[in-house]
Amino acid sequence: MKIVLITGANRSIGLETAKQLSKNGLFVYLGTRDLAKGEEVVKELNEKGFQNIRAIQIDVTNAESVLAAKNSIEKEKGKLDILINNAGILGDIPQDPSTTSIENIQKVFDTNFFGVITVTQTFLELLKKSDSPRISNITSGLGSLTLHSDPTWKYYAIKAISYVSSKTALNAFTVTLAHELKESFKINSIDPGYTATDFNHHSGPGSVESAASFIIKHTLLDENGPTGKFFSNDIEDESEESPW
Repeated sequence: MKIVLITGANRSIGLETAKQLSKNGLFVYLGTRDLAKGEEVVKELNEKGFQNIRAIQIDVTNAESVLAAKNSIEKEKGKLDILINNAGILGDIPQDPSTTSIENIQKVFDTNFFGVITVTQTFLELLKKSDSPRISNITSGLGSLTLHSDPTWKYYAIKAISYVSSKTALNAFTVTLAHELKESFKINSIDPGYTATDFNHHSGPGSVESAASFIIKHTLLDENGPTGKFFSNDIEDESEESPW
């Protein structure tokens, strides 16, 4: 049975991804900052027939918390097959680049960028014990500098400096890490699309079910699958690849 860790998975897209992976027979660690809330979510899922899910406390901005989660999974399972770096925050709005405070930008980067690096580096030891390690960094179409330079792009006007730049940086981490570990890992940036969640006050047109299915599609790759790519659920193209 493959072992999965999803950060920020106690609600919305992360939770739906956990549910779908569990249905597919994978064992899922549902990462949550608040363990009590996570355990309550898992209890409800168990009552609905989901058995391969366990809540685990992990705050991606706290290195001690991340290490404790790693040690717990290592003791229980001995390895990790799939890491889905899903935890992310928007930050305070508005985020005009000329006035947004350094503190605001740093807070978003601590979760969306530095948090991902902390989690990934900490769990690499367990991922390397897998026969087919996979890392999916959940990004946003707003992280594409190419699209941000195109006035015809439907989201062109959204220039939230903290969030946008954190996702662009995350994409850079994906590219460089995928190159370093290309011999054995599949590592990709995955944009689940503009989805209706608490994150955006349910303003997005997409569903969490579609978003989760898209993430899983580009995570459960065979040995011939791509690595170092940027896939987006908002791209109307057969390849589903987004420009960087």
